[in-house]
Amino acid sequence: MANFNYIGRNSAGSQVKGTIVAADAMVVADQLSRKQITPISIVAGKKSANNEGSLANRDIKEIFGLESVALDELIVFCRQMYALMKSGVPILRAISGLSESTSSALLKKTLVDVVAQLEGGFALSSAMNKHKKIFPALFIALIHVGENTGQLDSAFLKLASYFEKELETRKRIKSALRYPSFVLIALVIAIVILNIKVIPIFANMFAKLGADLPWATKLLISSSNFFLDYWPHMLIATLIVVFGTRQYLQTDAGKYRWDRRKTKLPIVGSIIERSILSRFSHSFSIVLRAGVPMTTGLSLVADAVDNSYMKEKILSMRSGIESGESLLRTSSSSQLFTPLVLQMIAVGEETGRVDELLEEVAQYYEREVDYDLTTLSAKIEPILISFVAGIVLILALGIFTPMWDMMSAYKGK
Repeated sequence: MANFNYIGRNSAGSQVKGTIVAADAMVVADQLSRKQITPISIVAGKKSANNEGSLANRDIKEIFGLESVALDELIVFCRQMYALMKSGVPILRAISGLSESTSSALLKKTLVDVVAQLEGGFALSSAMNKHKKIFPALFIALIHVGENTGQLDSAFLKLASYFEKELETRKRIKSALRYPSFVLIALVIAIVILNIKVIPIFANMFAKLGADLPWATKLLISSSNFFLDYWPHMLIATLIVVFGTRQYLQTDAGKYRWDRRKTKLPIVGSIIERSILSRFSHSFSIVLRAGVPMTTGLSLVADAVDNSYMKEKILSMRSGIESGESLLRTSSSSQLFTPLVLQMIAVGEETGRVDELLEEVAQYYEREVDYDLTTLSAKIEPILISFVAGIVLILALGIFTPMWDMMSAYKGK
C-alpha cells in the first residue's frame, strides 16, 4: 500500500486536494469517482509506514523470492470461503476475517490487498488477478465465472476439490520416491566418508608394504586422492552446475526442453506424463462444467498443467478447434491420449457430455498413476541394489584382494 496525492474537482466545480492510501492509482480513481470527485492528477507519494514492501518488514524468503503459499493453505482457504459464501456472509467480510485467521504471512498480506481492492470497487476476480503467483489462472477464471453466474460458493468448492486431488497426487509421488531418495543420500554420504577416512588408511598401509596393487585398489586410491586434493574445486563446480542449471531452467527454452524430456525419462517419465494428463482432464472438466467456452477453457488449462511442452500441445488443440475441427480430431492429432481415452472423448462429443467424460478420463489416468506409483519402488529397488552391489564389489576387490595377495606371498615364504 502507498500514499497517493490527488487533485480533483467536486460536483460543485471546486478544486480539492488530498491523500489516499491504496494499492495503485486505479483504486484511488475509483474511490474518488464514488465520492463524486473528478480526478485531475494522481501522483504516488511516499510509501506508508506499514508498507510490507520495505526491507525492514520483509523476511529473507520474500527478499529472495522463496516465499510461497502451500497448496494445503489454498485448500483451507477455498473450503472456508465456500462455507462462508454458502452461509450468506458478504465477500468483503469473509475475506477480511480469513486474512486475520490465516497462519500464512504471505496469504494474509495478499488477502489484505484483496480486501483493499474490493473496497475500491474491484471485482473479486480482478483483485485476485493482481496476485497471479498466489492464485493461478484457473483459480481466477472459475472465480470470474462464479461471480457472473451467482455461484461463487460452488466455484470455491470446485477449486477445493481440484486442489485436494492435486495435493493427494503430489503426496503419493513423494511417498513413492522417499525410499530411493534416502538410499541415494546414504550412499553418497558413505562414499564421502570412505574417500576421506577409510581408503587413505589402506593406501598408506599398502604403500609401506610396497605391494603390487590390482586395478580396483588403484582405482580406489586414485579416487580418494582426487577427492582429497580437489574437493574445494568439486564443491565449487557442483554449486556452479546446480545454480547454472536452475537459472537455465527458468528460461523459456530451458523449461521447455526439460518439460519435454522429463516425460520421456525411464521408469518415472510415464508417471509424470499421466499425472499431467490427469490434471488436464480434471481441470478441463471443471471449466467446461462451469460454463467457460471450450477455446477459453483450453487456454486456462494450458497454464494449469504447469508444463510448457504439454501447454504447447494443448494450445495447438485450441487452434484446431478455432479452425472448426472437433475436439476428438484435435485430441487425436496432439498424440497425447491413448485410443481408449479418445474413444471416451468421442462419446462425450456425441452425447454432449464432454465434461462428464473428461472427468472419467481424469479418473482413468489417476488409477494408472496409482498403479504405477505402487510398483515404482519395486522397479527402482533392483537398480539401486545393483548399483550398491557394484560399489561394494569394487570396495571388496580394492581392499581385500591386495591383502589376500600379501598373505599368500607371506605363506609362500
